[in-house]
Amino acid sequence: MNSIPPRGAGTEAIRHMALHSARSAEPDPATDALHAIHAAGRGSRLSLPAGWLVVCAPMSGCLQLESDAGLWSLPATRMQVWRDTPLRIDCPSPGAWVGLAGPLRAWGRHLRPAPGQAAAPCIFPRQDDCPRTLRRLLVRLVRAARGYPAIEADPSLLAGALCASLLDQQRDLDEPLQRCSGRTLQRRQQTLLRLLRVRHLIEIHDDGRPDLAMLARSANYSPWHLMRMHREVFGQTPCEYASQLRLQRAWSLVRSTQLPICEITEALGFESQSSFCRAFKKSFRCTTTQARQVQADDASLAA
Repeated sequence: MNSIPPRGAGTEAIRHMALHSARSAEPDPATDALHAIHAAGRGSRLSLPAGWLVVCAPMSGCLQLESDAGLWSLPATRMQVWRDTPLRIDCPSPGAWVGLAGPLRAWGRHLRPAPGQAAAPCIFPRQDDCPRTLRRLLVRLVRAARGYPAIEADPSLLAGALCASLLDQQRDLDEPLQRCSGRTLQRRQQTLLRLLRVRHLIEIHDDGRPDLAMLARSANYSPWHLMRMHREVFGQTPCEYASQLRLQRAWSLVRSTQLPICEITEALGFESQSSFCRAFKKSFRCTTTQARQVQADDASLAA
């Protein structure tokens, strides 16, 4: 596998990086610049070091991401924010994606503390829907960093606008952040980062049966302390969150696929088909047959 260096080996605050089919790149961990990334083609791979923050969004196709937490997919229309631990981004099928990545100190130039706050705001790691405005901003930033003639905007200004857009996208975390323990904003941010790491592990291991001891180790908490903190911040324990996600997946599989119920039961880790059907009816107040019938009726009306 060939390795290509990022374009722009100077001291620019934002460098352009192009990544093509069957190529790999691994930025210098010691750099103090942000990298505006455009990758296209099957087999392209980007390996990012520890201590970096990255936001990436597929333009087409699906990405495969891997960290010490495990392996997961990022479909089109979604975006991933990741930070702190190493991350590998693969494009296993024909497609394209854009992103911005760099060490936290480089992002810090575009994140300013709010009036009356000693610490700068934090961009938290999570997978989320990618609004069209944010996707366009990423594309414009990549083109500006490349020196595209039709883009006259300063890449640094676009990076600041991207940070503001990401912070606005994560406004729903403001209340959980306030419920985190810690006397200072920085301490509360660290607590929320730990809990979001736990939630990410639950999300990518979709068997619905989280290992509480493993989750606690990932956050450097005891299992009891993790359960208490997660409940205080998010209103439910990690196991309750896993059960919620499992039922959401059950609803999606029943409504949007024709998989036999026994296969859905096995895929989601329920003990038996009867226990799955009871849980489904208790949560959604209808049987799996009724849910599929409603879906079929809706499709007929749409046609």
